[in-house]
Amino acid sequence: MKSFLIVALFFLVSAHISYAQNFKSELKKLDSEIRSAYKSKKLTELEYTKLQREQDVIQATIEKAQADDIMTPDEKNKIHSKIVRAKKKLAKYKTNREIY
Repeated sequence: MKSFLIVALFFLVSAHISYAQNFKSELKKLDSEIRSAYKSKKLTELEYTKLQREQDVIQATIEKAQADDIMTPDEKNKIHSKIVRAKKKLAKYKTNREIY
């Protein structure tokens, strides 16, 4: 019974580590979505540059948080909220029907 508990705890910890937020991959995925939307003419050049600037800010925030090799929950929450905000902005820009 004790060994079963140890094995279960090991799998739980390893699953938690593998589930941990990987912000760089999320950022890379978002960047590819932005580029594809721009190529398919769903974004204007101004919207594209705004989203790219926001990507740069998020990347700088990630690098700053990882500078000391420890990401606090507050830093993780800030980065996550910036990524969510960028995704919402991309969705908004893609669906607007303004003609420039």
